[in-house]
Formats: sequence, structure tokens, C-alpha cells
Amino acid sequence: MLEALIRDAKTAPKSLGYRLNNGLVTLEDQEEALTDPKWAYRFAKDIVGANIEVCQEAVIKDPKWAYYFARYIPGASIELCQEVVVKSYYWSYEFAKDVKGADIEACQAGAVKDPEWAYLFARYIPGADIEVCQGGAVKDPEWAYNFARDVTGADIEVCQEVAIKEPYLSYIFARDIPGANIEVCRKKC
Repeated sequence: MLEALIRDAKTAPKSLGYRLNNGLVTLEDQEEALTDPKWAYRFAKDIVGANIEVCQEAVIKDPKWAYYFARYIPGASIELCQEVVVKSYYWSYEFAKDVKGADIEACQAGAVKDPEWAYLFARYIPGADIEVCQGGAVKDPEWAYNFARDVTGADIEVCQEVAIKEPYLSYIFARDIPGANIEVCRKKC
């Protein structure tokens, strides 16, 4: 039985992933790599002489791999990758945080579609527009509270209006946020 497995392993065709992981890929394998964004990225990253533009065209079908391509592949078009990345709030945040030359405004527009990422964008991305991010964060009471608590320049009244929709958040808003209207919070507890 073992002999049959060894014989099959020696004669079986190797997948592109196997060949990439074991240094067996050549420039002739580029067409196969272009069938999947992950493999196109890996091909551009690992194979000297890979056609970066062609690999990038294959990669920009997926925000995750477009992010990695822009971040790690010399010669990548930041603008082209960013057009895809901003369709995802998570990758918009990561792109703004990690990719030199990222358009912060464009990334912010992608991130503020989700309250958590709007909050994180305002808190951790230099150059973020606090007002725009707050507009995204206050779609959810928990993130409105977090925004008021952690983001310098937050409009406390706007955040409070949303946070007090939940009794516990109303209580901790009054307790934790300097400038909170205690009477309004008390009525909602």
C-alpha cells in the first residue's frame, strides 16, 4: 500500500499552490496563476520577472488580495487597488493604515459604511474626518458610546442621543463621558 502511495505521489501532477510553496513555478506558469487572485498575488510576489500589470488585473477582483498587492508588490498601482479595496469597510481601514500613498478620504468613505470601522478609522487613522466617521459610528448605540469616549473631537450630544437608546449605555454614558447630559441619561436608565 505504501509503495502505491509513493508511486502516485511521484507521478501525480502538482498543484500551482504546491509548486509555488516549493519553488517549482516558472514564468510559464503565469497564465495558470492568473485564474485566482490569491495565486496571482503570490506569483507576482515570488517570481522574478512576473508581469506585475497582468497579475494586478487578476488580483483586483478581491479586496483582500488587492490590499496585499498594493502593500507588498513594488510597482503596484495604489489607485487601481484602492478602487477595489474601498468596497470593503475592513480592507478600507487596513489600506488607509498600512499602504503608503493611500487616499484617506476614499478609504474613509469605505470604512464608514460600518459603525465599528467608522469608529476605528476615526480613532487610529491620522487625517480622518471626525465628523464623517461619527456619522457612520452613530448608526449603532454601542459605537456611539465608544466614539464619544475615545475619539477626540467627538460631538458628545450627537453620540449621547444614540447611545441612550439602550438603558445600560445610558448609564455608562453618564458615568464615563465628560460633558454628558446627566439628566437626559438618567431618564433613559
